[in-house]
Parts: sequence; structure tokens; C-alpha cells
Amino acid sequence: MLSAVVFDFDGIIVDSEPMHFRAFNEVLNPLGMEITWEDYCETYIGYDDRDAFREAHKAHQQKASARDVKRLIEQKAAIFQQYIQNGEASPLPGAVELIKSIPARLPVALCSGALREDILPIITTLGIADAFCVIVTAEDTPKSKPDPAPYALAIDKLGLGDPATAVAIEDTPAGIVSAKGAGLKVLAVTNSYARDYLMEADAVTDSLENVSRPILENLVV
Repeated sequence: MLSAVVFDFDGIIVDSEPMHFRAFNEVLNPLGMEITWEDYCETYIGYDDRDAFREAHKAHQQKASARDVKRLIEQKAAIFQQYIQNGEASPLPGAVELIKSIPARLPVALCSGALREDILPIITTLGIADAFCVIVTAEDTPKSKPDPAPYALAIDKLGLGDPATAVAIEDTPAGIVSAKGAGLKVLAVTNSYARDYLMEADAVTDSLENVSRPILENLVV
């Protein structure tokens, strides 16, 4: 029996990856660094901000102290907040509808590598903030996806004895590895990657518009 549904945020609920990409480069460009969209999709899309800035410095053969990374994260967060205020965070097809269709007796969680301050204004605007009984964000674990830590924490907070009875909804290979590593079943959505990159998931769909609660329940049978 399905015991919980755990949603990723960026690329699942909202089309925010292009916003993150732009914000990263607004912060990195004055430092003489830039991430291409191809590199972002290949490497950075599964990281939280902390690991993304570390990777960017490594790729450009530069060093960054913990203080440097903290400052860059704060700068990016301010830029991202401006995007939100400009109304640039658009919900992806079917996401809000699916979340609202899940009955109150079935726990719904959110597990994201984004910052809590990036997430809360958006889910509040979309009218789904109260749907999540557990929210795990970048600040909550020392390691980000693809490490299992974020999903393991979500399962612990949900109080589930068997993570295989929960379904994670993800859009990246890193997210799939994280969720599977923590023992969850995974439904992948081709919002950010082609189907061929997502085959480690238990099921793949082209849109959450095609997904209903019975489909999620069948994943744990």
C-alpha cells in the first residue's frame, strides 16, 4: 500500500531550472566564471547551491573557502528572490493538480536541493504550501542529491518503517539515484531530461498530467 508521495521541487513542481541557471551565472560572471546550459544539465542540475558553487570553482581551477561559498549562496538567493517577485516561476503541467488530488490521509512531502527561502514563496503562491507535512531542503542535510541523505531524512521525518512503500517524483538522474539509494520507488518525469537518461526509475512519464493516485499506488504493489 502506498504510504507517502515525495515530490522534488525544481523541474517537477515549477519550471525553475532556467532561473537557477541564470542566477548562478549572474553571480559567477563577475568572478570570471560561467556555466554553459549543457554543463548545467549534465553536472549541476542535481546539486544544491553549495555543491554547485564548489564544482564551478573546481571546474575553473579556482579555490573557494566555506565563507566564499556562503557569500555566493546568499548573492544567488537574492537574485532568485527577485525572479520570484517578477513572477517568473511557472508551475509545470499537472503538478499542482496532482498534489491537490492526493487525499489528506496520504502524507505528501517535498525533498529538494533548493533553499527553503526559494521554495516557500512559490508553493504559497501556488496554494499548495499546506499540502506538505514534511519539507526537506538544502539546509537540512550535509550532502545533497545524488547522495541518499535528503530522501533518507524525508522518510525519517515521515516516520515510515518501509521506504519502499513511498514514491518519489523526480526529473533528474541525480534525484533518481538519491531516492533509490534511500529505498523509495521512483516515478521520473521527462521535464528536464530525455527518457533514456531516466531509465533507473521504476516508471517514466512525459508529464504529470498523465499521472493519477492509482498510478502511484501501482508502483508499490
